[in-house]
Amino acid sequence: MRPGPLNLITDVPGLKVGNAEDSLLKSGVSVVTAEAPMVASVSVMGGAPGTRETDLLAPDKTAPGVDALVLAGGSAFGLAAAQGVMDALHEEGRGFEVFSARVPIVPAAILFDLLNGGDKHWGVNPYPALGRQALANAGTKFRLGSRGAGCGAQTAQHKGGLGSASMVLEGGITVGALVAVNPMGSVMTPSGRHFWAAPFEVGDEFGGLGTEPAKGFHDMPQSRKVGAMAALGNTTIAVVATDAQLDKAQAHRMAVAAQDGIGRAIHPAHSPMDGDLVFACATGRQALIEPSLQLAQIGHAASLCLARAIGRAVWEARPAPGDTLPTLREELGL
Repeated sequence: MRPGPLNLITDVPGLKVGNAEDSLLKSGVSVVTAEAPMVASVSVMGGAPGTRETDLLAPDKTAPGVDALVLAGGSAFGLAAAQGVMDALHEEGRGFEVFSARVPIVPAAILFDLLNGGDKHWGVNPYPALGRQALANAGTKFRLGSRGAGCGAQTAQHKGGLGSASMVLEGGITVGALVAVNPMGSVMTPSGRHFWAAPFEVGDEFGGLGTEPAKGFHDMPQSRKVGAMAALGNTTIAVVATDAQLDKAQAHRMAVAAQDGIGRAIHPAHSPMDGDLVFACATGRQALIEPSLQLAQIGHAASLCLARAIGRAVWEARPAPGDTLPTLREELGL
C-alpha cells in the first residue's frame, strides 16, 4: 500500500473537499462532496456527539446516498453549517428525488471550540454562511492544519487542526481520510516529542520525529486544554472514503474499523467527554471481487489513513493571535 498522488482524501476519484474558516471566530467548516450521491454510513464511539441526519445512515434506513458530509466547529451552533450546504445544493438541483421534489441529504457532525480564544459574540449564527462557502470552495486540493473544521481545534497539549491522508491498495482501490482533531486526549507521547501515530507515518508526512524510545507505561502530563478551557470541550470527527463499491452495511463496517485510527493516534480516545465520530462514504467506481477479504483490507487502510491524518493535522497547525495553546512546532522550536 502507498499514498495516493496528493496524499489527501481527494485521491479517491470523484471526491472534493472545501474549507471555510473565520480567523477571528477561530472556527470553521469542512465539506466532503462528490459528483454523484455517495453511499454513506457512520460510527459513533464518543460519549458526547453532536450530529445531524446520522439516523438516515443506518443500513436499514431508506436514504440510498448522501450529497455531502459536513464537519464543523461551533458545538451545536455548527450543525447549522449543514443548512447552508443543503440550501446551496438545492439551488444546484441536487438531492434525493421525491416525486417532483429534491431534498439534499447532508449529514453533519460538530466539535466543541467555543472556548478557544476566538470571538464567539455573533449576532447571526455564522455557520450557515461558512457551510455555503466551504461547498463553494470544494476541489481536489486543499490545505491542512488550521483550516476548515480544524481552524480552532485543540488537543490536550497543543493546537489541533485538519488532517488528511490516502492509501492505494494492491489492485487499485483507493482509501482516504479527512479529520478535524479536537480531542480530550493527546496526540503526543508523554515526552511530548513523538506522535502516538509515528509507527504508521509514511515518509515525514508529520515531521518524521520517529517513535517514542522510552519503554513501558508513563503517565501523561496534566492537560493544558483542561486548564485553558474546559474538560468537556472536545471531539475528533472524521470522514473516511473509498472508490470501492460498498453498500451501507459495508460502509458502516468501514467506519467501525476506521475508529481504530483514532485509538492508535490519540490517548485516551473515545472518552465520555469526546464525541468521536467517523463517517464512511463510497463512490462505487470499483466493484469488489472478494468482498469479505477486500472489505477487511479497506477497513484496515481506513484506520491507518485516519491515524496518519491525525498526525498531519497537528503537525500542520499554525499559530494565530489569541491562541490559548501553542502549536507543536512552536514548542519543538521548528
